[in-house]
Amino acid sequence: MPLSDARAHDRPPRGARALTILSTAVITAILTSAFWIFTFKIFNAPNELQPAGKMAEVSAPGQPPVAIAEGLVVGPAGLAIPVQGVKQGDLIDTFTQARAGGRVHDAIDIMAAEGTPVIAAADGTIEKLFFSDGGGGITIYERSNDGKWTYYYAHLQGYAPGLAEGQRVRQGQVIGRVGHTGNANAAGPHLHFAINRMEAGQKWYNGEPINPYPLLAGKSVSG
Repeated sequence: MPLSDARAHDRPPRGARALTILSTAVITAILTSAFWIFTFKIFNAPNELQPAGKMAEVSAPGQPPVAIAEGLVVGPAGLAIPVQGVKQGDLIDTFTQARAGGRVHDAIDIMAAEGTPVIAAADGTIEKLFFSDGGGGITIYERSNDGKWTYYYAHLQGYAPGLAEGQRVRQGQVIGRVGHTGNANAAGPHLHFAINRMEAGQKWYNGEPINPYPLLAGKSVSG
């Protein structure tokens, strides 16, 4: 048999070759799609919590267990520094710093690594879970048990699993993670933490801003 005839004899039929090419193209498309779906989930899921810092599961009688951050630091006013691992000396008074649009900060920024646990500064109730298009990104409003104060946590990476409006939380309970959602710079993840004094009947977005710095750091305000 001539060599050319042998080669022709060894080649699969034209229809089989077309089916093989089509199958290869389909498999390649599926694998490519799976890769991009996986990549999108990894880099575009700000509400997924990334573990950082140690926590302990504790439960009160008759209550479900909650995660309490280890190494809780409580300031002189009885409020916990709301980012795990941050000490009083790490805090900076940014309450009066100017912001875009002529605004005053009315809060302090607590710098920490992305994903660091954010904890409840005091016992209270989760009054509002809110995505702030105005710059705060993923936020939490917690009202104190006596109703006189709200604690505002902003730029979060995400909420703690199961966190819900109307839920009672304990001081030191993990309620979220440090992030950079909203108008925060990705190069400097931090917690924007504010305290408002509330009058009877005021809504979660009302209140008079109070500087958290001396309450947490035990120092006079700067400037």
